[in-house]
Amino acid sequence: MQTLHVNGYDMAYLDVGQSAGNVPPLVCVHGSLSDFRIWSSVLGPLTRHHRVIAPSLRHFFPEHWDGVGDTYSIAQHVEDVIGFIEKLDTGPLDLMGHSRGGHICFRVAQRRPDLLRRLILAEPGGELDGTLDPDYQPGPSPLAARIAASAEVIAKGDIDGGLQLFLDALEGPGAWNRLPATPKQLLRDNATTLIGQMRDQRPPFSKADAEAIQTPTLFIGGANTKGALPKVLNALAANVKGSRIAMIPGTTHPMFEQAPQAYCKIVLEFLAA
Repeated sequence: MQTLHVNGYDMAYLDVGQSAGNVPPLVCVHGSLSDFRIWSSVLGPLTRHHRVIAPSLRHFFPEHWDGVGDTYSIAQHVEDVIGFIEKLDTGPLDLMGHSRGGHICFRVAQRRPDLLRRLILAEPGGELDGTLDPDYQPGPSPLAARIAASAEVIAKGDIDGGLQLFLDALEGPGAWNRLPATPKQLLRDNATTLIGQMRDQRPPFSKADAEAIQTPTLFIGGANTKGALPKVLNALAANVKGSRIAMIPGTTHPMFEQAPQAYCKIVLEFLAA
């Protein structure tokens, strides 16, 4: 593990592998309730061809945050990823994000296309506004309500109770109890970030946002993912010029953990194209 001092914060990151020739590094941005360790199942295949750099976002493990303050937000994390890439000083690179990390990477591409060569968004998290969703209703989404309920339980000190509430709502009843010990501990290590996410106020995606993306983009989805995530993926892909979609059979939202070989094959073919 290494650190880079970005916007007054020491961002921890993993730097693994070596790119062949002039191939740029691949920066991987994790989603909610996770950190750089979430990419462990795909590091082997990816690092045979690429230098892979996986940062932990502000307030995620290895920091143990108390949930206090206003420095947890999409806006702050976008600024941090931009600053992180600038500090790497490698020239345009490839950027991949999952879930909330996909939202962050989308906003980085929207603001700073000069920093990127290619963009990979694995079921980016977020909401659609009225220009992309004819059924749009102002106000908190069902996911935001689940996050708020879970965060309130976590803030009272019941970490496992809050995580069970969140995960069972996302993946179905019993999801928390079915998890092995190691991924459970990763979620516990990042549980208090849900308190920050409850206050996040992230902007919804618009048609203009999607049309502004200039970077060649690949969207990856789990074929069995339910809820709003597939709707967001398809709406964005339909409006990001020249983008591609790859769906992985038999997987849900954590598709790169459920089918790492299939996921890596898709990613490597896109990066090499």
